[in-house]
Amino acid sequence: MVMKNSFHTALLSQKQILLSDLQSFGLCIEQGTDDNMLRLGGAGPTDHRAITVLGSTVMVRIIRSDVKNQIKTPFIARRKSDFENSMMLFKEQEELAPLEFPPAPRFYSKKTEEGIPYWKIARLHSNNVLATTVMQTCIRYGNRKTKCQFCAIGESLKHQTTIARKSPEQLAEVALAAQQLDGVSNVVMTTGTPVTSDRGAAILVECARAIKRATGLPIQVQCEPPDDFMWFRLLKDAGVDSLGMHLEAWDQSVREHIMPGKSEVSVGTYLRAFKKAVEVFGRGEVSTYLLAGLGDTKEGLLLGCRKLVDLGVYPFVVPFVPVGGTQFADCFSPSPAFMRSILEPLAAMLTEAKMTSDSLKAGCAKCAACSTLSLFEQTKRTSLKEKPAVLSCN
Repeated sequence: MVMKNSFHTALLSQKQILLSDLQSFGLCIEQGTDDNMLRLGGAGPTDHRAITVLGSTVMVRIIRSDVKNQIKTPFIARRKSDFENSMMLFKEQEELAPLEFPPAPRFYSKKTEEGIPYWKIARLHSNNVLATTVMQTCIRYGNRKTKCQFCAIGESLKHQTTIARKSPEQLAEVALAAQQLDGVSNVVMTTGTPVTSDRGAAILVECARAIKRATGLPIQVQCEPPDDFMWFRLLKDAGVDSLGMHLEAWDQSVREHIMPGKSEVSVGTYLRAFKKAVEVFGRGEVSTYLLAGLGDTKEGLLLGCRKLVDLGVYPFVVPFVPVGGTQFADCFSPSPAFMRSILEPLAAMLTEAKMTSDSLKAGCAKCAACSTLSLFEQTKRTSLKEKPAVLSCN
């Protein structure tokens, strides 16, 4: 049994390395390959596609071979058969593994009575998560002095791939179709920040209630900490299972540099909000995004993660990915070595706290496709099983 587990751990380690490298360097799709699932602009994994390699589905930045001045990557996807979604992954000229793109979901072909395509209302993330930005505008986005420099929430409106505001009725209709036609397992709703003190919680309450009534699916919502923490209970009562409030970076000086408007909501405010939210949703069902590679040190991020885990908050650490149309479009993702130096000890923290991604109900950390953190968690759980029992002799 120990030998079997050791072999499994070795395979997981190989997968960690490959997928971490892919998420840091991106994937080049050779010209002529279908890319109609590529997301341009918006929140979440922008300029990405879901790919399945070695049995895991992850979101990877797509680098087009026919676009000049693109960042170079050693990873290339080449078609190996006539099957539309089946390809082979190469690292330069070395053939690595079969690669598949999850097929376009069937609900994408439908429209509302008003003629709005369902894919403009909500999108499939990874292979089983329905995601949407309820309000595609933000009070900070239009001002260079206040906007988050990595954010592309307005780009999808520019590309006309979404609508500015999704109604509860529209979201319930699309969620039901995605559940019935494509088997989505949970829903993620985020929003741009409005001028109101609830920070978007009010519209999320309405939308969550409608989706839960129509589908019963687990739901995560994401917003900034509202001024009144009563909104946490109202969200829970509306059917929300998990809450995301995203710090993006831990060090306050980094936050002030990359998101001058949002950084006015201090880390201390987030920590107070996290504590109250965990009381409502439970340990692990409150999470925060931390984008590695924006300026935080490894030591700083791990210190922040330790504090968050102790509060019962899941720190979902993902590699920063530059997005077209943003002020950080020409920056680079962090190295795979830097990511692994954070994700391995973080996975140990989460495993020890019994707060791993597989135990969560809904959300980005449950989906896990934008980071290899869940693979490191799997390795930690497997390695614990490998340890031989210690016999006590009296």
